[in-house]
Amino acid sequence: MRVAIPKYNQESYIALIGVHVLMGILLFMSRPLSKPIFLILMVYFIGRIILAHDKNKTKEILLASAYFVGAEVLFRMTKAGVSYEASKYLVILFMAMGMFYKGISGKSYPYFIYLILLVPAIVVASVTLTFDAKFRSNIAFVLSGPVCLGMAALYCYDRKVSQKLLMEILLYMALPIVTLTVYLFLYTPSVKDILSSTASNSATSGGFGPNQVATALGLGMFIMIVRLFLRSPSLGLKILNMVIFVAMSFRAFVTFSRGGIIAAVIVTAAFLWTLFFQSTAKQKNQIMGSLILFVMAALISWVVSSNQTGGLLDKRYANEDAQGREKQDLATGRVDIFMDEMDGFLSSPFLGVGASRTKNMRVEEGIGHLPSHNEIGRLLSEHGLLGIFALLILIFKPLGYRSGNKKNIFFYAFLAFWFATINHSGMRIAAPSFIYALALLNITHEKRPVHRKQIKS
Repeated sequence: MRVAIPKYNQESYIALIGVHVLMGILLFMSRPLSKPIFLILMVYFIGRIILAHDKNKTKEILLASAYFVGAEVLFRMTKAGVSYEASKYLVILFMAMGMFYKGISGKSYPYFIYLILLVPAIVVASVTLTFDAKFRSNIAFVLSGPVCLGMAALYCYDRKVSQKLLMEILLYMALPIVTLTVYLFLYTPSVKDILSSTASNSATSGGFGPNQVATALGLGMFIMIVRLFLRSPSLGLKILNMVIFVAMSFRAFVTFSRGGIIAAVIVTAAFLWTLFFQSTAKQKNQIMGSLILFVMAALISWVVSSNQTGGLLDKRYANEDAQGREKQDLATGRVDIFMDEMDGFLSSPFLGVGASRTKNMRVEEGIGHLPSHNEIGRLLSEHGLLGIFALLILIFKPLGYRSGNKKNIFFYAFLAFWFATINHSGMRIAAPSFIYALALLNITHEKRPVHRKQIKS
């Protein structure tokens, strides 16, 4: 099978990168500008959707969603959004607009069932949550991600998009991550002076949660790898994409949050495996050349990061503290939280303990406001048997779709990103929800024009 590699405008790509580098500088110099920038972008993309010709509606909806998925962590970090979950709400809005304009596939009904399965946990929570718990915000925090996934899956299922548009969707996700990377370099230009342990560090993460920052940067790393292999026809573009990849990798490494990095490695492996075995012999030779460049870039990222952290990075990934002693808990408390969630499932196996109740229970026990890191554990605990049914839909529906449609070379990579991310970061950000839905797209390849020789009369 030949992998289609669509052509594109090299100059516009470089210009877009430049604009988003400047945006990162601007946000650092004047952080209050972040809110007007967010509002301008929101109005801009909604306007594009409304004004687009009917045949371009799908394109504009997916590009708008992709941009706010990529920008979510940046906007949270700079307090730009109208609410903490603003990007998820916007993705839900865009998908609802898409359903209004373009409808949905009749075969996507399992995702409607999935959304219905989430409802009983809200009813249970209205009874089980303590009086001092903020009902609306707690429910929104734990269910905005699953609802975002359900809406995106309903809209994207079996929707025909070109390979060229899919590459554009990935680019729109990567652009705000370029801005995030620039902002992080300006926020902490030197990491040597602020590191004293191997724990996750908010100081190297723009003053924000290292887990979310590393997840966003890991996504950016994957997209730049895709561009290195599929969208870098010239040596100059290869070098540019390698530089961006190295910059993102460095900032991801120095967050000391391993989840995003490990997810990026898994997703990249899934992509390269699919790409290699679906390529022609000639394309495989080109892939090997790009693979050498990728390995060089990855090694440079690690060596520079290790040097800048004084070797603490090596100890972090060896599960050691700053003194080189092995840590007892490899998962940094995640296993304990997961076991608490399993206790919740066993105590209420049918309907669960209610949305956000596991976090509420940890507050009651004096452990603190510790949100779930594992979406599977949270689904089982808070939704009970209904959570198991929901999980089965999420796993087996895309696999069933794949058995009859093998055109999406990113299918396993997208599904791997979703599964890896929900197991270390839950669904705190919109990225796993939206990228899961991208695995359900029906990818079409542009037909080459046929040139017929005219017959002279």
